[in-house]
Order: sequence, then C-alpha cells, then structure tokens
Amino acid sequence: MAQATIRDVAKKAEVSVASVSRALNGHTNVRSELKERVETAARELGYFPHAGARSLSMARAHAIGVMLPDLHGEFFSEVVRGMDREASGRGLQLLLSNMHANPDQAAEALRTMRGRVDGLIVMAPDIDTDTLLQHMPATLPAVFINCHGDAQGRAELRVDNFAAAAEMVAHLVETGRRNIVHLSGSAGNREADERERGYREAMRKAGLEPRVICGNFTETGGAEAAAAIIEDQKPTDAVFAANDMMAIGAMVAFRDAGIGVPQQIAVAGFDDVPLARLISPGLTTMRVNIADIGARALARLADMIDGRDDSEVECLRPELIVRQTTS
Repeated sequence: MAQATIRDVAKKAEVSVASVSRALNGHTNVRSELKERVETAARELGYFPHAGARSLSMARAHAIGVMLPDLHGEFFSEVVRGMDREASGRGLQLLLSNMHANPDQAAEALRTMRGRVDGLIVMAPDIDTDTLLQHMPATLPAVFINCHGDAQGRAELRVDNFAAAAEMVAHLVETGRRNIVHLSGSAGNREADERERGYREAMRKAGLEPRVICGNFTETGGAEAAAAIIEDQKPTDAVFAANDMMAIGAMVAFRDAGIGVPQQIAVAGFDDVPLARLISPGLTTMRVNIADIGARALARLADMIDGRDDSEVECLRPELIVRQTTS
C-alpha cells in the first residue's frame, strides 16, 4: 500500500494542505480543535513528516537519532562512545533519547525526532518492534540493535546471546562447578530471555539442575541476589549473571560476607564493560565489543542514508574472556 501523503491528510481532515503543514510543524496560530483533527487524520493514515521528504526542499539534517533503553551505566556509555567515534569521522551529530523500556515514551521520542534526523539507531530489547514501527516513517533509514521481535526487513544487529550464555556455562562446568546459579536480567527483555535460555539449555546438556534468580541488570540487583544465595544456604559454587554489573554487585556482597571469589564461589558476567577489567579480582565475562557495535550500527546507517539498500540481519558472537573470578 502506498504511503499516505500530506494531501491525503488534508482531504481526510477536510482542511487545506497549508493547514496540515502548520498543524504538524507546531505553528502557534493553529486552533487546538483543528490541530487535533489533523493529528488524528495523520495517525489514522500512518502519515509522518520526515527527513526524507524534508530533504526535497532543504539540506540534510546531518544528525542521527539514537534511541536507547537507558543512558545510565557503563554499557550504554560504551555504545554511545562507539557511535560518537564513527559519527565524528563522518561529520554527523547524535540526538540521544532515553525510552526507559516504556512504549509510550518510545513513541513520543520517535515523534520528537521526525524531520530532525536523517536516520535512526534503535536499541529496544524491552519493547515489541511492531510498536516502534507503527510510529516510524517507512522511508526513514534505521538500524535496530537487539530489538524485541521482527524488524520487518529493516537492518539489524543482533548479539548471539543464546550461544554465548551456553558457552559460559560450559566454561564453568569445565572448571568443576556443578551448582551454577543464573542471575537473569529484567523480565521481558529479549537479551535477558536469550541468555537465560542459553543457560538452561547448557545446564540440561550437562545433566545439571538449573536455578535462576530474577535480577534487573543493576549492581544492586546483583548484591540482592547474592544475599538471597547466602541466606538460602543451598549448595552454590558458581554464579553466572546476565550482565557484568549484576556480577560485580554479587562479588561485592560475597566479599562483604567473607565468601571467597573464586575459592568458594566463582562469578561470571556478560558484556565486558571497562570495570570488568579493572575490578579485583578480574571478572570472567562474555566480551560483546560494545563500542564496536555502536560504531558498526552508525556506519551501516550512514551508508543507508547515502543510498545503500541494507536489510541484512548481522549476528555477532561474543568472546569468552577468562579472568580470575573463575580460575
């Protein structure tokens, strides 16, 4: 079906094309009733003013919209660092938006960026991709990173979380651990779900009983999970956390309780944030090359803006990094 035009919106709202333009571009001399009628018509027709259409009458924005689930923490800092490194070399600016895993905030962020950016990079493992696509112009170049669901032919970067988690469990089993607890990430998060699935499958293959404690990807969540393990007193000789910050939180809690890592309990994480290399003892983890993912997404998007057709799903395999916490 052909994409709706501004004339279609004008016809449906029973106003002039000029009125539609003023209403959708935030002009103050538009009555609230007319503005609401135009916005309703545009929404029902799936019409979005966007950078591609705007470039017919003016130069590119030379800006990239970046939508992330959070801006706090080392992981997202590394993602943005990689994007900024690539963008600077191409003369592009980044416009950052934080979704907080909230579909309504994601929709509002997409509306805010319309017409202001030449393309989008979206990382939304907690939000269904169909919901995002409903608020995105079909012609706006976009790259999705580890998103939840089918991106419908859009360019994607995915981390093989399932295989990486299974590899970490295999490493722990090889070191003699048998009572391995998994600290999962936030419920409904695609990456957390895949990492837990990889853990469970690897435990099944090893003939071991899985044991999962729900976490939230934060250092505090890791510390609380460690406290629950100590209080429960079930045999535990290894903890595999769904990200490094939970692993580090667990390490600190074990240390404060006088439990040796790795002498009594081995600890492993996922991502390889900079702190994983600096903390003592060094944290065993799955290296995702976070900054490189950001740079790769930016490079692919820039090529798409320059006319390259890209609908490839690129799958990246993390690397096992063994440090002192499992040795």
